[in-house]
Amino acid sequence: MNTNQNSSADAPKKKNKIFPIVLTALVLVGGTFGITKYVHALHHEETDDAQIDADINPVIPRISGFVTDIRVKDNQAVKKGDTLVILDNRNELIQLQTAEAALAAAQSNLTVSEASTSASKATVASYQANVPTIEAQIESAKVTLRRATEDYDRYANLIKNHTVTQQQFEQAQAAKETAEKQLAALSDQKNAATRQTAAAQSQSNAVGQQINVAKASIQQRTADVENAKLNLSYTVITAPEDGHVSKVNVQIGQLIQAGQSIFTVVSDEAPWVVANFKETQLTRMHVGQKVFVEVDAYPGRQFEAKVTSLSPATGARFSLLPPDNASGNFVKVVQRLPVKIEFVNPEDKMLKELRPGMNVDVDVNLD
Repeated sequence: MNTNQNSSADAPKKKNKIFPIVLTALVLVGGTFGITKYVHALHHEETDDAQIDADINPVIPRISGFVTDIRVKDNQAVKKGDTLVILDNRNELIQLQTAEAALAAAQSNLTVSEASTSASKATVASYQANVPTIEAQIESAKVTLRRATEDYDRYANLIKNHTVTQQQFEQAQAAKETAEKQLAALSDQKNAATRQTAAAQSQSNAVGQQINVAKASIQQRTADVENAKLNLSYTVITAPEDGHVSKVNVQIGQLIQAGQSIFTVVSDEAPWVVANFKETQLTRMHVGQKVFVEVDAYPGRQFEAKVTSLSPATGARFSLLPPDNASGNFVKVVQRLPVKIEFVNPEDKMLKELRPGMNVDVDVNLD
């Protein structure tokens, strides 16, 4: 009996010796943890309000049309320029053929106008060549008229004295009249040649204007052909970047409108992080500071990054309905500012596994 009583009395004493040791250990561990966190907080800013982001390119048709073929499936990897969707191109082919026919007609009109211009220039040159010839003939006729006039005057004086015969006088008079008529005829020919030259020149100018009009028409028709070719190329919708296709929200036979987003391509380029820090955390934060990023999807894996830019306004200002503090009762709420963080090693293959929208924890070293 005494032995059992002694054992029962010793047991509490052993427990009392262990308790202070455990308590001391807990205090030391807790204190060490608290001090470590405090010291860490002096040199770091953390937030879990952060997500992975990347370029998300919408696939938007530039023309309206009916879908005839879909070359991709949901979540499929694509390269830049790969064919995604094909539209019915019959209407665009007809427009191209019409534009090419109009261009051929305009080129034919230009050829005809140039031929007319050549003929008009030849006519103008011919008329212009006649004018100097007629002027030379007029000068010769003036000389002949002057001589005939002198002979007539001399015979007119001599006939009074009966020095010459009446026949000789009449011959001188006839020669004078003939010379006068010839000079008048040549003058009329010169005037006619001048008028013909002016008319031909005017016609040539008109034909030249027709050539300018024909050339302008060719330029317009050429532009129509290029526009038709461009629209025809738009019937094949290609990938804007290397990446992965999202859910394909389109079916064969569906009519899609120009400017309608049918699905998206998430770029394969290195993603980045957008962290929303409280405004009170930004006091010592600046571009270039070192950052450690932990992704919820890959616990234990830490990525090295750096701060590259701070948003010019808080996230609330970019919302659809930004708050108006001037209306109603005011309650002060700490605002958050988006901070862009880029990974230091974009060649890290692990980054390819990150998807936009994934949650991450961000730790910014303020030193």
